[in-house]
Amino acid sequence: MESLQAIKQRFEIIGNDPHLNRAIEKAIRVAPTDISVLVTGESGVGKENIPKIIHHLSHRKHAKYIAVNCGAIPEGTIDSELFGHEKGSFTGATAARSGYFEVADGGTIFLDEVGELPLTTQVRLLRVLENGEFIKVGSSQVQKTNVRIVAATNLNMQEAINKGKFREDLYYRLSTIEINLPPLRERIGDIHLLFRKFAADFAQKYKMPPVKLSENAVKVLENYGFPGNIRQLRNIAEEISVVEENRLISSERLLQYLPAKGTNLPTVIENKKSSSEFSTEREIMYKILFDMRNDINDLKKLTLDLMQSGSVEKVKEENKKLIQKIYKEDISDAETQNQVEVVRINDKYKESDSYDFEETIDADESLSIQDKEIELIKKSLDRNKGKRKLAAKELGISERTLYRKIKHYDL
Repeated sequence: MESLQAIKQRFEIIGNDPHLNRAIEKAIRVAPTDISVLVTGESGVGKENIPKIIHHLSHRKHAKYIAVNCGAIPEGTIDSELFGHEKGSFTGATAARSGYFEVADGGTIFLDEVGELPLTTQVRLLRVLENGEFIKVGSSQVQKTNVRIVAATNLNMQEAINKGKFREDLYYRLSTIEINLPPLRERIGDIHLLFRKFAADFAQKYKMPPVKLSENAVKVLENYGFPGNIRQLRNIAEEISVVEENRLISSERLLQYLPAKGTNLPTVIENKKSSSEFSTEREIMYKILFDMRNDINDLKKLTLDLMQSGSVEKVKEENKKLIQKIYKEDISDAETQNQVEVVRINDKYKESDSYDFEETIDADESLSIQDKEIELIKKSLDRNKGKRKLAAKELGISERTLYRKIKHYDL
């Protein structure tokens, strides 16, 4: 069995991070078996190297190795690409075609972005994993195949399963062995090594001296978050190699090539609420309004019953208890008779609006979603001085939707 260092050199893997080494060692150990492997990690971390290591160290190394990007194949043709089709099985099928599972018989198939597979294709793939059988599109004949499947994904598979986008049984079949590759931001000691490797490669490619980083520039590079991981670092190294005349890059020059969103340094984040937050607040407001309507109906019924019994003092006392129960606060007799405080749920509006209690009871029928929507739109437009864009943002809807509602309600 080849050593870890020999494998790195053979597949041009740069770095000495313990997590990276652990992932490669795991691939070396599992390679001689036929166990299915799932490679996980963020986009751009180099997941495609693991299936290559597994294939070339296995007894299948002299057979076919096929890499399939599942996310790049249209949903309508993915079954034909993987399992093949018969002549005339669909429009444009002028001849029979062998799929990847038939062509790679005896070898290895690497399914990249496996989380993007349609659910119907996932069912077919599960059958291949369970008993090595598949059926071509447009055929009824069962065919056998003997392939080793290595899959990779950058998705959170548990989240995809919970959302119904990925079959749980297929996940457990694919992830008999799971190998996770760490993101570049967790391999700080490898970042400069990778940059120097890329700089040397591009210097040779473009026939120019390699770029070098100053000491401060190295620190800036290592503190950068790299959301695009190794792929992003490679692109940055290539851009600097081609554009910069001075081959010694300072930290100031390097910062011009690093998008701000990837930095690990503290940043000032504007405190804005997303449309989803506003949507949630509206739902809570509607629920409170409906609950309030039910409570007022109860209050009206109780008042009517007590007044029919002829006990006015008892009416006042029972009303006071009910209102205290609804709003969970002490309300005096005067408050009970004259007003109820309705506190807006949105923390942005701290003030309270007072409503006449008798009017609130009479306005019971107006507590509809449409009426409250009109009221919210009017208040938002008034608060934003008629500016629809700002009002729409505050309400959590698009400007076009707000315009349509203004026209519909004749506001």
